[in-house]
Amino acid sequence: MSAPDGVCGLILAGGLGRRMGGVDKGLQALRGRPMVQWVLERLIPQVDEILINANQNLETYRAFGHPVIADTVQEADGGFAGPLAGLHASLERCAQPLLACVPCDSPFLPADLVARLRAALEAENAQLAVARTGAQAHPVFALMRREVRAHLGEFLGRGGRKMDLWYATLAFTEVAFDDEVEAFSNINTRAELRGHEAAR
Repeated sequence: MSAPDGVCGLILAGGLGRRMGGVDKGLQALRGRPMVQWVLERLIPQVDEILINANQNLETYRAFGHPVIADTVQEADGGFAGPLAGLHASLERCAQPLLACVPCDSPFLPADLVARLRAALEAENAQLAVARTGAQAHPVFALMRREVRAHLGEFLGRGGRKMDLWYATLAFTEVAFDDEVEAFSNINTRAELRGHEAAR
């Protein structure tokens, strides 16, 4: 049975990886392991359950032992509608009152990400809390209440696709992680992947 105050962790892996040559970023190897595996190891201790949002290589992602959710909202031409579509589909499956989302290409995410986002969410009675370093918000590192699902569905139905624009329609708060800037390093290109390989 789910904890009454539990958190569902969502890994967003539904993109096309255009900047990495059209490959599935979450399955690219970093130091001998798929990037999504690094993210799983960081996120699992912080949450009560895990979902993975993916739109390709579904069986490969299922092999990691967690439910895999594909987008239900698509563009008119059948293309992917972006991370908000993955978030929407996963909120429909989330069994916890809170959902924390992270991207599949940030293998060093903070070990205290969820705790700090949750503290701010509850202190400010917000609908959503998002991480920030310096002046830069990180929209795909966020914690939200499951109840925002219907509002997100309406936003997508009106053609909205940008996470920061959706957040602006909610009662949201930004949480400073200036002490963990490097933890938000994401790997978008093969050059960045090689750089992190060399930095081991």
